[in-house]
Amino acid sequence: MMQQFWKSLRSACLTLGMAAMLCTPVSAQKKQLLEYPSIHSPVVGEHGMVVSQNAIASKVGADIIRKGGNAVDAAVAMGFTLAVTLPRAGNIGGDGFMLVHDGKSGEDLFFDFRSVAPKAATLPMFLDNQGKESAVASKGYLAPSVPGTVAGLFKAHQRFGKLPWAKVVAPAIALARNGVALSPDEAFVFSWGKERLSTSASARATYYKADGSLYRAGEVMKLPDLAWTLTQIAQRGADGFYKGPVAERFAADMKANGGLITMEDLAAYRAVERKPLKGTYRGLDIITAPPASAGGATLLNMLNILENFDLKSGGLGSAKTLHLLSETMKLGYADRYKVLGDTDFAKVPVSGFIAKPYALERSRLIDPAKAKPAEALGAGDPWRFEGPNTTHFSVADAAGNVVSTTYTLGADFGSGVMIKGTGILLNNQMNNFDHVGAARALRDGKAPPPNAMAPGKRMLSTMMPTIVMKDGKPWLITGSPGGSTIIDTVLQVIVNVVDFKLNVEEATHQPRIYQDASDKLRVEPNFNPDTVALLTAMGHPITSDETMGSAQSIMIEGGHYLGAADPRRPGALAVAP
Repeated sequence: MMQQFWKSLRSACLTLGMAAMLCTPVSAQKKQLLEYPSIHSPVVGEHGMVVSQNAIASKVGADIIRKGGNAVDAAVAMGFTLAVTLPRAGNIGGDGFMLVHDGKSGEDLFFDFRSVAPKAATLPMFLDNQGKESAVASKGYLAPSVPGTVAGLFKAHQRFGKLPWAKVVAPAIALARNGVALSPDEAFVFSWGKERLSTSASARATYYKADGSLYRAGEVMKLPDLAWTLTQIAQRGADGFYKGPVAERFAADMKANGGLITMEDLAAYRAVERKPLKGTYRGLDIITAPPASAGGATLLNMLNILENFDLKSGGLGSAKTLHLLSETMKLGYADRYKVLGDTDFAKVPVSGFIAKPYALERSRLIDPAKAKPAEALGAGDPWRFEGPNTTHFSVADAAGNVVSTTYTLGADFGSGVMIKGTGILLNNQMNNFDHVGAARALRDGKAPPPNAMAPGKRMLSTMMPTIVMKDGKPWLITGSPGGSTIIDTVLQVIVNVVDFKLNVEEATHQPRIYQDASDKLRVEPNFNPDTVALLTAMGHPITSDETMGSAQSIMIEGGHYLGAADPRRPGALAVAP
């Protein structure tokens, strides 16, 4: 009886926000007033956790688990649902990555469904007269690459899914057919994105009223064409998208508007199973995304560099700690731009880039007291160490399965192109190739950069779903949208949890910085002015404009599932099944 009492007390403490520091009988007896160690407490689950940027999608995922589905079933259902409820980033016309840990076998598997360049794509199409990237790479019918999302979700479900395929697609079909009442933020986003969504007549007709006016918050937006497409996918699997009536409408609309994607391109697309990259950080195992993700390798490189410094002694959020993070980011991004690309097409020194001896060499360039110009740090040579708009969601179930998924349309609302009669909003990922570098190399008679475009090639991405393992089991499941800020966002979540012992909600709420291979250090709005002054004195030019990323994370601790939805983008929600 007494044992059950302490078990109940421990559970209650977790539920009330003591997730990172379990209550003990001693403290319970000594204290008369209940106190909390953190101003941020995660959502607590006993049987799993679902976290995403969209509340409806999170509820769909949790409901799938309640109905007997596993984490992969829930992730697939959420992926399709987000195409309905978060069209700025959720998609079936884009691409992404899914990282799965199978609780039964202990296997870790990475599903690469990054999109590829169409067969007809050529470099001059995406350059202007000055040799710079043209606007057509970012908006309109030349901007989309061959989508990978449907193939990736289908492949993951075939490999690990438990419920019937049609059952996990069904919630998205119902939402598209019956409509979704817009939140104030969603209504605003359609106002903000109206110019891009006016790129195609189908997008205008779908997301705006007949007279061109906006849907207001609380009004219901129905997507019948998307419901039709999702029904084809539910009935025929991936072939319902890449072959048959949907593909025919896709190719016809592309041809009518000067686009590049053909029936042949769609039929040829394949999602790929890959081995994830693995590294360590302060005794914990890190599992993350391999190329064509630039994010995973860069994350491991940065963590390896940081291992050479005592971050904890500097203090959470101190100028000293942020300086070390900034200089580390500067080094990682310099190498990322130089050496990474699609390993199916380019020889890339991945093992050298993530080698700890290489990180040690790079760490010696950092002055703990002063920022160095990016040009002085430069890119390194990992070959010497070489051996023979986007959204993220995380899912964990009671059987030990976890899923970390990041997928994207590129820009918010992608290319602005919607395929007539399908409700499919397309990505603008052709601008993620290094067109300018390829043109420069061609002009100078040099080899093309690793991220140069080629038909069928995957463009480089910063997306990097990640799992941190403790004692051989998943401990932290995380990832983020945010374009180039993704790598730095995930890095800071991990550092906050590992080095500073924050609970997953605290780690998510901490102010963020962003540093790439340039000299400018960007901080989030309302950053501590005293810290900014100290960083400026250390030689960091400071800028500030927007928040960074939207990490949707789960921590599994003490038999509980702790969910943290990032508040930086409205509507995010953690739900316990």
